[in-house]
Amino acid sequence: MLRQALDVEAREEGGVIAVERALAVLDAFTADDRSLSLAELARRVGLSKPTVLRFTKSLARSGYLVRNEDASFRLGPKLARLGTLYQASFRIEDYVQPALRRLAHETGESAAFYVREGDKRLCLFRVDSPQSIGHHARTGDLLPLDRGAPGRVILAFGGEPGEFYDRIRHDHYYATCGERDPQVGSVAYPVFRIGQQLAGVLAVTGPKSRFDAEAIARHLEPLRFIANELTRQLGGKTEDHNSPLRPRASTRA
Repeated sequence: MLRQALDVEAREEGGVIAVERALAVLDAFTADDRSLSLAELARRVGLSKPTVLRFTKSLARSGYLVRNEDASFRLGPKLARLGTLYQASFRIEDYVQPALRRLAHETGESAAFYVREGDKRLCLFRVDSPQSIGHHARTGDLLPLDRGAPGRVILAFGGEPGEFYDRIRHDHYYATCGERDPQVGSVAYPVFRIGQQLAGVLAVTGPKSRFDAEAIARHLEPLRFIANELTRQLGGKTEDHNSPLRPRASTRA
């Protein structure tokens, strides 16, 4: 009985490894790849060419890969179908709202998700601070792009030129104290979706009295982690260079 159980466990483990390797072959493709040779696939997944060939043949038979006439491989039509099904069932709030609740809980401040709406920024989702005194904007509010940390980050990662926005792109976040509202401080971080398109901006906001440099650095830790996690969930790639946290806050009223 023990021998049979071990054999079953070994087969199950081998099956899991095979699935993981097949998925690794699919993950080897990027948005810039129209097709990949067997040698390049093997290099990217770190397996031998004979091993990768077995997986590519199986994936091609199932429609997840297509073998070209030159023996290279491209992604197959089955993936397009899965993508369509995913888009049909996808609701961004299912990912953003849990992230905001977690962010508000870990920072003790209000958390919001902003997107660009023309020449304004729209508060798309929000979770208010658990504290009695806090910044309580409303979902649906339209605010300036050129004042406040969320708007600045939206502009920076929307391609706004200039050294000011170059610095935000380099730091990957921005913080303000009193820039839009004299009584409000905020720190914001970008979130990306598939194709590295800006999905929106996560922000932590609260009374200016609670947003000194030490508080900004403290809030930036969970903000960075949760924003990067949300980026991965939305299909984007994190571009954080893991530089030391250096709060750079505007103090303009």
